[in-house]
Amino acid sequence: MQSPTLKLENKLKRQRYKYIAGIDEAGRGALAGPIAAAIVILKNQKTKKQNNLLLLGIKDSKLLTSQKREELFKIIKKRALAWNVGKVSEKVIDRIGIAKANIQAVKKALKTLKIKPDYLLLDGGIKLKRIKIPQKIIIKGDAKIFSISCASILAKVTRDRLMIKLDKKHPQYGFAQHKGYGTKNHREAIKKYGPCSIHRRSFAPICSL
Repeated sequence: MQSPTLKLENKLKRQRYKYIAGIDEAGRGALAGPIAAAIVILKNQKTKKQNNLLLLGIKDSKLLTSQKREELFKIIKKRALAWNVGKVSEKVIDRIGIAKANIQAVKKALKTLKIKPDYLLLDGGIKLKRIKIPQKIIIKGDAKIFSISCASILAKVTRDRLMIKLDKKHPQYGFAQHKGYGTKNHREAIKKYGPCSIHRRSFAPICSL
């Protein structure tokens, strides 16, 4: 599979955009826990080899092992010009729906980002309206666009860490293993124990219980 590139980011920089932000989310399809959206603004990658993120094998977070994601998480945070992660709880997801919660998580991350981006690159599942920043939606952007790939790693690791912590409060569901997604073991646990406080009550099969 082809690795993500900086072709689009570099094209935009030639058009005089300076702070180009990659945006992606984690947890959209899970049955439990929050949704997390990450934003990354990269430094110029035409630097010394030891500082070049392109050399580290960054790709869509779903294609990396948890160990590799953790390793890259620390490096991306250290070397990015700016980064942030916004989270929206399962209770808010139940109240306003996953699509609006996704947008709210992005807006949270944007609000406290230390540098205001002048262009947004969004993975295909995210649409931002009423934000007066030029933006482009890329289908499967986490596999194609380097800054979005970096954001996918930050979002995934942030959310995974939170689900591992929540596993200690609700050990019978196995959140540390499946991170709240609808695996066979998770669905069987829901049937056996019923939903807990962090399950999304508006999602099937939980809403039918």
